[in-house]
Amino acid sequence: MHNFTPLSALLGGLLIGLATSLMLLFAGKIAGISGIVGGFLRPAREDSTWRGAFLGGLLLGGVALRLACPTAFGSTAAPLTAVAIAGLLVGYGTRLGNGCTSGHGICGNSRPSLRSIVATVTFMATGALTVFVVRRLFGGAS
Repeated sequence: MHNFTPLSALLGGLLIGLATSLMLLFAGKIAGISGIVGGFLRPAREDSTWRGAFLGGLLLGGVALRLACPTAFGSTAAPLTAVAIAGLLVGYGTRLGNGCTSGHGICGNSRPSLRSIVATVTFMATGALTVFVVRRLFGGAS
């Protein structure tokens, strides 16, 4: 594990927890990315402003990190079509599971929602199984 960085992981986790707590406390909204994107694509008049600001902040944060620390982002040898298909499958999975890792894993588990706990265990187990299959059976280095 040559990329193990416990202090930056702790700081990142604290910032995510703080941001989701503030959003729930002050706006009464769950910071589930798939729900925010889904609502932005089918906007209700009163929701479009905060959803757009939230998504814009995510994009601007990524751009700022890229400019400040270009090595923070890894690269992939996967073709763009494979990445696009993977993204569509993740989007489908979030709809199928009624939420994503941010909605269930961060917000739902902190409110101890049984549905979110089951979903998070499923996410983690599926991710571990996928890494095992790719590394052991296909010889990949994911």
